[in-house]
Amino acid sequence: MTVKPMQTPVFLVGYAKQLEISVKKIMADRQQVVEPRLWDAMSYALLAGGKRVRPALVMACFKACGGTNESLAMPAAVSIECMHTYSLIHDDLPCMDDDDLRRGNPTCHKKFDEATAVLAADALQTLAFELLSDMDVSADTSLALLRRLAIAAGAQGMVGGQMMDMRAEAAGIHNVLEVERIHLHKTGALIRYSCEAGALLAGANEKELHACSRYGEAVGLLFQIADDILDATATSEDLGKSAGKDEAQNKATYVSIEGLQRARELAENLRAIALEACDNLLEKGEDLQALADYILERGQ
Repeated sequence: MTVKPMQTPVFLVGYAKQLEISVKKIMADRQQVVEPRLWDAMSYALLAGGKRVRPALVMACFKACGGTNESLAMPAAVSIECMHTYSLIHDDLPCMDDDDLRRGNPTCHKKFDEATAVLAADALQTLAFELLSDMDVSADTSLALLRRLAIAAGAQGMVGGQMMDMRAEAAGIHNVLEVERIHLHKTGALIRYSCEAGALLAGANEKELHACSRYGEAVGLLFQIADDILDATATSEDLGKSAGKDEAQNKATYVSIEGLQRARELAENLRAIALEACDNLLEKGEDLQALADYILERGQ
């Protein structure tokens, strides 16, 4: 099938443009001190497009918790995009998901080579922490951001989730709770962190931070279910990456375990949880509500 056109939220488009400008400046500042081929590979992966959902979540939660100076939060937004891009480069490698296409372009290891792709991903991961450490915030806030990102991205979060996913491919999973556990780590951890980072930078109170964290957890799972549905129903041209790979690789997904209709019902439930969390945020987190609606629409 062909995916129906979706109206991208205006704020998401705006933050994506701001991010692009910031990424180009950050990479330009480092061009003279980074080996040229490595710099090319890092820039290629970072500037390959995409909706920039995670950086937008940083900015939207910053705003929803009372933050006003967006330039203060932008380095954290770029940081999470560096971390996310590192994960995509690794995910596409032959030893992982073995994909040739990402965001409609050749994957990093196809554009360059496997070794260069691995090193570019390594460099982007460490750049994420460098950007956080350079932010003009208090030592306590800086430490909280660094620690939370390390946990969300590492063995207790995204990397651990990738390992669970690989093990599930080999062993087979027939339980939706195990699928949820995988994706709370593999996809959800960085999305939840993005929301918490925006809240922390805005000086959120405990109720606001909890609301952002709860929203991020719900949207993280919603995002994954939408991806599972799209992988099963859309074309590679629509997705900008290879479609149908979950089934071909025997991946445990919401669709493979619960079926398409039940997966869509679960997505609706998660959207409702995300919207409820927004009740404790300024203006009920209007941008966050719009994003939850948009993510749900992707998988319909």
